[in-house]
Amino acid sequence: MRVALGQFAVLPSWEDNLALCLAQIAEAKAGGARLVVLPEGILARDPSDPDHVLRTAQPLDGPFVSGLLPASEGIMLVFCVNVPDGSGRFHNTLVVMQDGLCVALYQKLHLYDAFAMQESRLIAPGHELPPVLTLDGMKIGFMTCYDVRFPEMARYLALAGADIIVVPAAWLRGPSKERHWELMLAARALENTCFVLGAGECGPQNIGNSMIIDPLGVVIAARGATPGLVFETLDPASLHKARQALPVLQNRRFAAPVLSPSPGEI
Repeated sequence: MRVALGQFAVLPSWEDNLALCLAQIAEAKAGGARLVVLPEGILARDPSDPDHVLRTAQPLDGPFVSGLLPASEGIMLVFCVNVPDGSGRFHNTLVVMQDGLCVALYQKLHLYDAFAMQESRLIAPGHELPPVLTLDGMKIGFMTCYDVRFPEMARYLALAGADIIVVPAAWLRGPSKERHWELMLAARALENTCFVLGAGECGPQNIGNSMIIDPLGVVIAARGATPGLVFETLDPASLHKARQALPVLQNRRFAAPVLSPSPGEI
């Protein structure tokens, strides 16, 4: 399966960001991609105004998401946008489109209340686990940015059959943050023998560093801090070979993870 990850610096205007997305999707299609992943929070952002993301949130039938639907013809398209929750916050919503239709949604479970940030001030958490979908014979699971720090999420998806885990992100800059990003993506790939695809926003606030990790934790394609695409072809045979050599999913002694009713509860 040919895949493409797009990264760019999100702008304050949704119209400008829609144009950037459409251009990257067209380039990805021209490169033969069947799965195209864009970053988290691509609707609008202003680094000088943290509340801009709340004021510019749109419903799923708004002009931004509707404007991307036609571009998903012939591919599976994955990205995250801010959707008003009706009570003064928004859901960080992962959208999966395919062939002109919205086929799945996931509201981010883990909010980034860490490293002096507090996403929960503006964002309402989701309460349902993400889906696993099939494309070209490979099963794809989904999570969003900070979710990657929680191994239970990836293990749940792997046990649900995921061969590929897709991670749209807007990974903030900071001491060792680039290392954390690569380390977490590689760990989730290796411990579950899955391909992991991390698409990160670049620009003044976020690191970019989109990368594709193979099922043995090796970075096989990556991009630095500049806008553009990362392409790779994922071979199911390499996935099966890795799982035969390292059968961690068969050898595990723990039960499958279960979502708790609220953060920190067991």
